[in-house]
Amino acid sequence: MTISIDMGSTPAGVPATLDLEELLATRLLVQGNSGSGKSHLLRRLVEQSTSWVQQAIIDPEGDFVTLADAFGHVVVDASAHTESGLQQIANRVRQHRISVVLNLEHLEAERQMRHAAAFLGGLFDADREFWYPMLVVVDEAQLFAPSAAGEVSDEARKVSLGAMTNLMCRGRKRGLAGIIATQRLAKLAKNVAAEASNFLMGRTFLDIDMARAADLLGMERRQAEMFRDLARGHFVALGPALSRRPLPIRVGSVQTSARAGSPKLMPLPTTPPEDARELIMKPGEFEMPPRPAMAVRPSASATADILAELSRPRPAPPPRPTPEPRAEAPASEGEDAAVETESEESAPTAPPQFQEPPRQSDRPPSLDDILREVLADPDATFRSVAVLYQDFLVRCRAYRVNGRALDLAAFRRKLATARAGVDAAPTGDDPEWEKAVAMTAELPEDLHGVFLLLARAARNQAPCPSDAEIARARGSRSANRARFLLSYIEERGLIVSQDDVFGNRVIALPALGWQTAPGDPTAPDESSDDIFDVA
Repeated sequence: MTISIDMGSTPAGVPATLDLEELLATRLLVQGNSGSGKSHLLRRLVEQSTSWVQQAIIDPEGDFVTLADAFGHVVVDASAHTESGLQQIANRVRQHRISVVLNLEHLEAERQMRHAAAFLGGLFDADREFWYPMLVVVDEAQLFAPSAAGEVSDEARKVSLGAMTNLMCRGRKRGLAGIIATQRLAKLAKNVAAEASNFLMGRTFLDIDMARAADLLGMERRQAEMFRDLARGHFVALGPALSRRPLPIRVGSVQTSARAGSPKLMPLPTTPPEDARELIMKPGEFEMPPRPAMAVRPSASATADILAELSRPRPAPPPRPTPEPRAEAPASEGEDAAVETESEESAPTAPPQFQEPPRQSDRPPSLDDILREVLADPDATFRSVAVLYQDFLVRCRAYRVNGRALDLAAFRRKLATARAGVDAAPTGDDPEWEKAVAMTAELPEDLHGVFLLLARAARNQAPCPSDAEIARARGSRSANRARFLLSYIEERGLIVSQDDVFGNRVIALPALGWQTAPGDPTAPDESSDDIFDVA
């Protein structure tokens, strides 16, 4: 018997159905910008199928906890459990066939990834006797399977991405049917998205996302414009569980709702100005009185005064008077050695004091000089941006230089070009290079250095950088990461990569007419610390 659930209606007024048994074998990908009705669609699917199949919902925003009252889902607050505890809970979920909602809203991004990975790992590693059919719904899947590294650690990203890959690639034999939803296809790892055979594509505006959606649906690129015109709650369906041809559908109504729905406009209260000021300036009845500002930290003005005082040159201490030579009888050499040893042992040991790094001149070092020192550490290339930024600020304080003049975003841009060993600052006398620098606006900040590394090699007709060199420019050791970065930049139309008959790689920049010489992509990274010139 075929079990079909009602997802809504087609433009012809016919019910749009989803074959549940086929879905369990083929998985589903939902894509749509914020406000397109993506979460509404997931809620409709969950509500319609709750009586037929066990469900687990990975909920990063706490939107689906309302299913507990209407349909009996057990809400698991991830912040109240350790990773090993969540693995055990997931194992018992499969054993007793209980539908759950994993609420991750109280965790920051990295802990969300780790806890979700632990829970998915528990579902995946359950004993064979508990491999019952189960829908695993992951909302905002780009958070757990990102296409590129972000602010989280590489370890957390690898663990989370591995769990999502297991769900989509190997989960079918274990009864796990992955249903993943994302706002941006471009931000979702390709190996995770590629395992879905059913698609529901909603409204999207960015060209790269529309192009990927059209490719997945087997549509021509010129038809991708239709995704901009889709209304809220309208999707294009394709797949063996939905339709053999792209089919527009309108998602039906739901019984439950998120705790925080879409904001509604309402008139402002008519509060007199004098009352409004008192309302925000006077503490409420149950508010704790504020502590004095200096009890927490000095104010900005006080801090500036302190720094100014510390940076003010100190007067040189007066010279010590030269002791008068004592007129004593000459002593033998042995006595002199004994007296000297005794004086050394009796002299108190001075405590070690902090010394500033040696300077070549009295001029304080520039921010670029300090960044060079940070990157002089061989392991600095592979540390996270946040760790390097803290190291940078500490060194700035040691030199009494205002490191905060370079905020985190500016530091990230400068670090990207420094890792690649190139200078992104326009010189004014090289308009061709300025064009290359301007093209980096099409890429995320952390890829600016990679692109400029390729552009410099193409400009000089030097051999194409190897995978190891490209990975180092991105702060990684992974050759696979380097190849993915090249594919991403090529998708944006900035470069064209091809191999010659000998297997060497050649990269061209069509917009500039530049091209690298053939280079071995498997060659080791022979760069030295000298490349980190950011002046």
